[in-house]
Amino acid sequence: MIKNYLLTPFQKFVKIESLSGILLFSATLVAMIWANSSFGESYQSLWQYKVGIGSEKYGLVKPLILWINDGLMAIFFFVIGLEIKRELLIGELNSVRKATFPIFAAAGGIVIPLLLFTLLNHNPETARGWGIPMATDIAFSLAILKMLGKAVPLRLKIFLTAFAIVDDLGAVSIIAIFYSSGIDWLLISYSFLLLLALAVLSARGLYSKYLTLIVGIVIWVLFLKSGIHPTIAGVLLAFTIPIRQRIDVQSFLKQLSSTAGRISEPTQTPQKILSKNQIAELDALEDLIEDFQSPLQKLEHQFHAWVAYFIMPIFALANAGIVFSFDMEIDLTLILNIALALVVGKGIGISLFSYLAVKLNLAELPKGVNAIQVIGVAILAGVGFTMSIFIANLAFDNNLMFIDSAKIGILIGSLISGIIGAMILKFSGNKTMKT
Repeated sequence: MIKNYLLTPFQKFVKIESLSGILLFSATLVAMIWANSSFGESYQSLWQYKVGIGSEKYGLVKPLILWINDGLMAIFFFVIGLEIKRELLIGELNSVRKATFPIFAAAGGIVIPLLLFTLLNHNPETARGWGIPMATDIAFSLAILKMLGKAVPLRLKIFLTAFAIVDDLGAVSIIAIFYSSGIDWLLISYSFLLLLALAVLSARGLYSKYLTLIVGIVIWVLFLKSGIHPTIAGVLLAFTIPIRQRIDVQSFLKQLSSTAGRISEPTQTPQKILSKNQIAELDALEDLIEDFQSPLQKLEHQFHAWVAYFIMPIFALANAGIVFSFDMEIDLTLILNIALALVVGKGIGISLFSYLAVKLNLAELPKGVNAIQVIGVAILAGVGFTMSIFIANLAFDNNLMFIDSAKIGILIGSLISGIIGAMILKFSGNKTMKT
């Protein structure tokens, strides 16, 4: 059994996301059972319970579900922002050669589902749902890949992660541009001035996590009051976090060796306790480690587990509780359109654009990955869930019939995509396909 400390950073990422997918699935089941049980009223009343600071007129007092969807999800988007910045600077998107294939795949996974939904939709009232099928839930997708074991090469998981991150960037942009309304540009200007100040300080090596936290909260409130969804503040804030270390490896090792030597010097105190000098050296060692760590990677590491194991399952628990009844109002056409856009749109879009990228010599298949596996992952990308439900809430605002219909379509489309994608990948191991 591989110990956790022997896992590569990407393998740790996959491990966390895979378990997160299982928790998401469990939270979804609990939400649906709870909402349709004899305790269903408590489910609805819990998420509508108002909490906050001050009064409704002079303060922030909102239903619990909005604190989750606007507040906790801002942290989710903050981590997405950190992942995007890392991938652009040092990851799978840091060069044109490496980024081309996942970028083309992500473009197909955004454009074709969007066009398919628009083509199928004939109801002006549901037209705003075009953004719902363009998102991929990386946690669910990686959980399915994890279940397939050795049938899925590591390169395929990296490819899925890379294009899902580009997909997230597209989703964030669309949320900011198309799902925001009544924008107060003065408040947005204030928030961008604060973001610029943080970026300038960061560039000059004056990064402070406490200052970033305080200013980040102010920026979140400004976005909340401005009309642009406050989760976008999380992504923008992430881009102000520096990735470089304050000291290089050689300096760190030299100071570490010097500190270790001073700690090991003989003291007059009993061996079971530390001397004052040793305690001081340990404090200095903590500061040294703090300077050696990349602020971006450290924050990503600290928040990733919280997002995967707490925020995303809580979001699923609060949003997946669809109440089914014989007299419930649903839009069957909307359900079908979203499901088809997720399954067919994602499958065709990612496969087609990936094929064109290779055929036009703009990109090449990752080593050890065949074209059938790309098709399998393309269909698997139709597992939208978290981001799709998030966009559905924004698209249909307080229209419960359309929101519930969208969620049913997302669940059906995600389930079908997961099953078909997993089956293709399961039996695609050593097969090849001409491109």
